[in-house]
Amino acid sequence: MIQQVKSIRPFIGAGNFEISRNFYKDLGFEEVILDSKLSVFKKEQTAFYLQDYYAKDWIENTMIFMEVENTDEFWKELQALNLTEKYESVKLTPVRTMDWGKECFVHDPAGILWHFGEFF
Repeated sequence: MIQQVKSIRPFIGAGNFEISRNFYKDLGFEEVILDSKLSVFKKEQTAFYLQDYYAKDWIENTMIFMEVENTDEFWKELQALNLTEKYESVKLTPVRTMDWGKECFVHDPAGILWHFGEFF
């Protein structure tokens, strides 16, 4: 393939679209509303689409890895957001060090598992 890849943007669902929209804005993503049931969330060169659609098996089996510059600092910023107090079903898992790097985890309001990490 000759064409250069510019980005990849996964589509994810939401159990409650408004709650998920607020959650991702709290995480620091900028929302661009595309229509009443679809938004794109952007942060620097990273983006994903959030849909007002829920399929339990799909949502509960969705995982996204987002590379961050410093996982320990990212974890401190996550904790300062008080996400587990604001969102009933959000779960945070602290940083763990593996042989390949570090990561921490966030379950979003619908149950999507986000891995935030850095590679050594």
